[in-house]
Amino acid sequence: METPLIVKKDIRQLQLAELQEVMKDLGQARFRAKQVYEWLWQKSARSFTEMTNLSKDLRQQMEENFVINSITEDKVQHSSDGTVKTRYRLHDGHLIESVLIPVPADNRFTVCVSSQVGCSLSCKFCATGQMKRLRNLDAAEIYDQVVMVNQQCLEKFGHPLTNIVYMGMGEPLLAYKPVLESIEKITSPEGLNMAPRRITVSTAGIAKMIRRLADDATKVNLALSLHAADDVKRDDIMPINEQNNLSVLMDSLEYFYQQTRNRISYEYIAFQDFNDSLDDARNLLKLCKRFPVRVNIIEYNPIDGADFRKATAHRIDDFAKLLRDNGVMVTIRRSRGKDIDAACGQLANKE
Repeated sequence: METPLIVKKDIRQLQLAELQEVMKDLGQARFRAKQVYEWLWQKSARSFTEMTNLSKDLRQQMEENFVINSITEDKVQHSSDGTVKTRYRLHDGHLIESVLIPVPADNRFTVCVSSQVGCSLSCKFCATGQMKRLRNLDAAEIYDQVVMVNQQCLEKFGHPLTNIVYMGMGEPLLAYKPVLESIEKITSPEGLNMAPRRITVSTAGIAKMIRRLADDATKVNLALSLHAADDVKRDDIMPINEQNNLSVLMDSLEYFYQQTRNRISYEYIAFQDFNDSLDDARNLLKLCKRFPVRVNIIEYNPIDGADFRKATAHRIDDFAKLLRDNGVMVTIRRSRGKDIDAACGQLANKE
């Protein structure tokens, strides 16, 4: 008769109170749970053998009953501009990616993390949108991206990460619970102790979840992937807009600002002859009146299978000038990682 296969639980799925129960069941002192928790979330241990202040017997018991499903590096691409893109393999074989975007001159080192394997939103200009959504990441898998890219950053630039943006693969507000849990682990003194104001969650625009984020009194910044300032154009490139039109979105963003006073920004990829005219800029200006907002105009990183081209530098500059002349804070983000697969989903989509 075959021995039944025992599937060990990932210990990082347990809260501290649950760990305390585990220790009790194992005949261990309650404080051991706190030690294990610190190893997992403060020291980012990837194995039980690293937990050197635990007895050998306890480490053995942990090994027999639990696993730590860490993500593993699968492929790394280095751009000539310093950008580093990493594809990670998850414990079930799925692939995700993170990007390190360094700006050493400003002492700014940002990681762009994924929250889902694939995405269900099908935005026309996005490589991840060409993939199906297979599952949400769990909080530990998001946390691991931050830890591992921080290590890359220290090794390559001698500087820790300064900012985290949830702008990689997937829609963070459709992976709401693990995203909020990962933020808690990253910002908590019992975790990585990073400041929440250094974190930005980016959404394609799910109004009810923006309101929920406000009601949950989150301290992170919010970015709306806007990319078009009228409903006709936004419907065309972002199907999510049909259920969450700009009027509904603006109401939810105003609510978010009133409840939290956290910073809001618009991400606006400039596509040639689609959304880069001065009329488009005037439409965008109308969306900057109800609450303080900064606009990030982004150069497009072209992908296979999409008919979009990046707007010319001249058009982008004129567009930005109109907004600035009307008191809007604007940053132009030149495309990074042009010589590698740096657009969201490009590397994970490759064999």
